[in-house]
Amino acid sequence: MRAVPEIDQSLEGRVEELGYEVVELRWGGSGRRPMLKLRIDRPDTFPGEGVTVDECAKVSRALESWLDEFEGLSERYVLEVSSPGVDRPLLRPRDFERFKGEYVAVKGKDVLLDKATRIEGELLGLAKSGTDEESVLLRLPSGEEVSIPRSEIRKAHLVFTWK
Repeated sequence: MRAVPEIDQSLEGRVEELGYEVVELRWGGSGRRPMLKLRIDRPDTFPGEGVTVDECAKVSRALESWLDEFEGLSERYVLEVSSPGVDRPLLRPRDFERFKGEYVAVKGKDVLLDKATRIEGELLGLAKSGTDEESVLLRLPSGEEVSIPRSEIRKAHLVFTWK
């Protein structure tokens, strides 16, 4: 299923009006039965303090009446609202700044830093080079600080650690 541009453009604002932020929106299913998978969070939470099932249900109910108005969306759509989970994806620049100090995993499109396709470490934030390319700064378990260009990253997410 292809995304409905009008929904993609307005959804984030709708969710923010409810006091939450969009972590990720994925479209799936078919044209006759599209599926919207929406992950939300509160903008001020930290790992382990995620949204509740009741909050997901509240957002779902609020969005359903709005989604029902779109002619380009089959009335048989499925909306799934969930928390980002303990392995919260890091997708936007603000995510990399917000979760400084947390342990993260970064998966590369290819081998990263001549080491591996998956690297874990403490997130130190983002930096911009002279060409305005953003890089993710990590402190590896060895203590080495490294910089990985975002253009080389396929996926990044928090790593849950038992305390």
